[in-house]
Amino acid sequence: MPVVQANGIDIYYEVQGEGEPLVLIPYLAADQACYAFQVPDYAKQFTCYTVDLRGAGLSSKPEGTYTTELLADDIAAFMQAAGLDQAHVSGLSLGAAVGMWLAGKYPERVKSLSLHSAWDRTDPYLTAVVRGWQVMAQALGSVTDMVIQGVFPWCFTPELYAARPEYIDSLAEFVRGRPMPPVDALIRQSEAVLAHDARAVLGSIQAPTQITYGRHDHATSTRFAGPLREAISGAELVVFEDCAHAPIYENVEDFNQRTLEFLSRHAG
Repeated sequence: MPVVQANGIDIYYEVQGEGEPLVLIPYLAADQACYAFQVPDYAKQFTCYTVDLRGAGLSSKPEGTYTTELLADDIAAFMQAAGLDQAHVSGLSLGAAVGMWLAGKYPERVKSLSLHSAWDRTDPYLTAVVRGWQVMAQALGSVTDMVIQGVFPWCFTPELYAARPEYIDSLAEFVRGRPMPPVDALIRQSEAVLAHDARAVLGSIQAPTQITYGRHDHATSTRFAGPLREAISGAELVVFEDCAHAPIYENVEDFNQRTLEFLSRHAG
């Protein structure tokens, strides 16, 4: 299994495709397979490196304080260990928070930056949401059940639940089939979400940047678009009108098309 030692931990990753390297950073509690609906399209033009973050998947889950800056340090060290001098970088939610730290702190490593469902710093509303997930995970004693029962309703619109319940069920089965973290590791990762504040490094981002949101996302809504666009020079904004927090699943075709167009424009 592809594992590298980086920043003092084991980092698991998988590689698919041909072309310039594209590093895909997962969201809270997820492993690298969370981009299963994107990699088949992306891999036609890019070599996709999907990575398990500290605290999730098959990567190490050490004790201690996790921050989005630390997770970015992990990814930078992973890139060095994997022989990637520079790559396109994409992340959703926690993955986006890590990506902005990576691009701000290690600008020479990031050729383009894709920030999906992103936020510059955690506000009281997002804090309340994530604290609720923590309580639910501890009460259920299961990160898998917490994600399906607690996180899914934030990720998808009521319309998707009503029109395609079988699709929601298939996504739940997908989650059940993945290596989910224990509750204590989820708490450490989620504390990184709660403490996230990248304002100090956003102005250092040099890479061409695309920022996307689902119109019906409440957790990381378009309230964060203004601060990010003001801080990141030339950032492009895309809003998926029919989606909530996870356009990568709710409108796969449109998400892949519009994000791949951006990536392709900045390749070469």
